[in-house]
Amino acid sequence: MADIFQEVDEEVRREQLKKLWDRYGLLVVILAILIVAGVGGWRFYQYWENQKAAAAGAQFEQAVALADAGKAKEAEAAFAKIATESAAGYRVLARLRAAAGLSEQDAKGAAAAYNKIADDNTVDQSLRDVAALRAGLLMVDSASLADMQKRLDPMAAPGQPFRHTARELLALSAWRNHDVAATKRYLDMITDDPETPPGTRSRADVLAALLAANGKS
Repeated sequence: MADIFQEVDEEVRREQLKKLWDRYGLLVVILAILIVAGVGGWRFYQYWENQKAAAAGAQFEQAVALADAGKAKEAEAAFAKIATESAAGYRVLARLRAAAGLSEQDAKGAAAAYNKIADDNTVDQSLRDVAALRAGLLMVDSASLADMQKRLDPMAAPGQPFRHTARELLALSAWRNHDVAATKRYLDMITDDPETPPGTRSRADVLAALLAANGKS
């Protein structure tokens, strides 16, 4: 008797499954196809991105080789092409390297190129900060303190990763612009920070000595 009830239960379950398949079977097949297609499409996308990154890397290495060989114009053209056509990461690196090459011939133009990167919201913040520092290095002898502060004051705040370099550039700019109070303020920021690198601290000590000597003369 128990076997009969078991057979009836199995028959009922088969009938229910058949009804479900008749109702939803096509949807299940479509869903399975979509899943397979999605996985395949994602893997193809990853492959395509890897291929583009590899090609961009090879182009960047060729451009660097041209720059190292002293072929400035060819390197500039190669970096410009990468900056407009390659993968996003290499586009930024190419722009930074192109600005570095330009700095050897046109410091003002190079600073403008660096500042353009620093103002680009699509670029990673750490690379924007690097560009701002590079521009500051080129501008420190000629820019006003206000211009330098506009660029570098946010980076000089406590906890910022590039604060040591930013503070040193701001102190030097303040000294060159004959702003004694600002020079002392930035020098204090350098000396009071326990994480200031020894080289930065030593240069700050030299600048403080120059400031004191000028005050006595």
